[in-house]
Amino acid sequence: MTIRLAVLLSGSGTTLQNIIDHAERGTLDAEVCCVISSRRNVYGLERARKHRIPAIEIPFKDYGDSKAFNEAIWAEVRAHHADLVVLAGFMSLLEVPPDFAHRIMNVHPALIPAFCGKGMYGHHVHEAVLAYGVKVSGATVHFVDDHYDHGPIILQESVPVLGEDTPDTLAERVQAKERELYPRAIQLFAEGRLRVEGRIVKAL
Repeated sequence: MTIRLAVLLSGSGTTLQNIIDHAERGTLDAEVCCVISSRRNVYGLERARKHRIPAIEIPFKDYGDSKAFNEAIWAEVRAHHADLVVLAGFMSLLEVPPDFAHRIMNVHPALIPAFCGKGMYGHHVHEAVLAYGVKVSGATVHFVDDHYDHGPIILQESVPVLGEDTPDTLAERVQAKERELYPRAIQLFAEGRLRVEGRIVKAL
């Protein structure tokens, strides 16, 4: 079965492109039904338009509070009949309505619960990893709840942290792992193979 994905982003859309590429190659049983950005004029919206995907701007700053902002997002998600919401560099805290519990995914560039939470995104994560001196980092795909980087973990794999690493070189290694794990997690959802028991996600 092909599932419908609503992709939420705030930037260039490299994660979106990876998902589109997998879907077009037939390695992911999903289609992107809409792309929603919390910022205006980002390149992720242009990527969506190039593939004839509805590209919607819902800038956070246009709304008086997070409640109104979230209501606008969920109105669009529901209007496009999305089965799964995929966060792809989305820089706002998303409120999870009951009907979308365990139907929202995110990928984080570290091994949760390490180096995660509010303010931990992009290069901030890799800088913190190197400053701490850990020997492994990695990527984590998880279901989203009402807290940053907190929901049940679906897939998680490590990459080595090398002595000569910079934030850029470590990011390259982690991003390669993200490009591998995220489509795999979405495919498990599409196949109906994910079961959540408390904080434990089982792939059947």
